[in-house]
Amino acid sequence: MRILCLDVGDKWVGVAVSDETKTLARGLSKIDRGEQETEKIKALITKYAVESVIYGLPLRMDGSISNQTEKTMAFIEKLKNDITIPFIPFDERMSSHQAETIMIEADLSRRKRKKFIDKLSAQIILQNYLDSIKEDEMEEF
Repeated sequence: MRILCLDVGDKWVGVAVSDETKTLARGLSKIDRGEQETEKIKALITKYAVESVIYGLPLRMDGSISNQTEKTMAFIEKLKNDITIPFIPFDERMSSHQAETIMIEADLSRRKRKKFIDKLSAQIILQNYLDSIKEDEMEEF
């Protein structure tokens, strides 16, 4: 079973998926908001045998809730009405900045950065989550 990650924005949802060992994250795509996003997400859950969905929680730097946090939570609540697997929030602070930095260092044009930012951000959020659960497992050992 795998984990899916959603990076919810106003126009798009970046999507990433873990490998079966829950060690590595891979960016998949970005989904246009308002264009059957629930059906597309359900199809990905089925295709990749997903057991849970991580979603980036866009908190302010001080940890407080922002307008974007509320929009994300409303979108996730809508998904939960149609999708019965667990949804788990994960702090996404700095993921977009980190994704942008990676793409600038890779010398990608502004056009390509815009094309890939959402799925790379989702990949970073998911990789951070996977690393955190591996750390927890190591501490229990």
